[in-house]
Amino acid sequence: MDLWWIGLAAFFAAGLTLFSGFGLGTLLTPVFALFFPLPLAIAGTAVVHLANNVFKLGLLVKHANWRVVWRFGLPAMAAAVLGALLLAWIGEMPTWMTWSLGERRFEITPLKALIGLLICSFAALEMSSRFARVALPPRWLPAGGVLSGFFGGLSGNQGALRSAFLIKLGLPKRAFVATGGVIAVIIDASRIGVYGLGDLRTALQPDSSLLLPILIGTLCAFLGTWLGSRLLDKVTLRSVQVVVAIALWGIGLGLMLGML
Repeated sequence: MDLWWIGLAAFFAAGLTLFSGFGLGTLLTPVFALFFPLPLAIAGTAVVHLANNVFKLGLLVKHANWRVVWRFGLPAMAAAVLGALLLAWIGEMPTWMTWSLGERRFEITPLKALIGLLICSFAALEMSSRFARVALPPRWLPAGGVLSGFFGGLSGNQGALRSAFLIKLGLPKRAFVATGGVIAVIIDASRIGVYGLGDLRTALQPDSSLLLPILIGTLCAFLGTWLGSRLLDKVTLRSVQVVVAIALWGIGLGLMLGML
């Protein structure tokens, strides 16, 4: 059943990222976290995210604005490494507290609490109509790269911040998606280089229980991206956003309480 859920989540998430606001990492990390330890879930999602963005670029790269890519992407690359290193450090911290509900015992760890909080926060940001109207001046692109890269490396959540800084540029829709996709590849490649020193190496071993979910998730994400690219000029699916946001808040709270 975990393969079915991961495949379905990857398919719908990859398609939705093209026109609904939510990022693939925001949507897929919680699903992986339902079945695997959180550091492995983040690492596995990073592989699917990178592969899907490379595939997306194959469809849209000719529309990318490379001047924006370098101004935003280079600071993001350095910050993603810092975020990934911080993730590894927090993951080694001891459990904060334990609690019980009936016969079940739950542990609240710093990593679960942080990632749960970030999932809830970014879901709220991507649902906020006020945040959707935030458009920062182009001179802030390097600062935006630092913020987006750092949170991308730490938790995989980078799309909302990236959009806030890129939307002011007035790029055509396909150029906006393609430019964001190139930047996402830069961030993913940087953080995967750090994850590869630990959890990702474990995840990609031939006998790893995470290898098949990564392959299924990647293939389903490709299919979702292809289908989404055919529908790219459709309007934002607000009702879908609401349902997804509620699910993300539930998962985020579950992580903060140690229930997932």
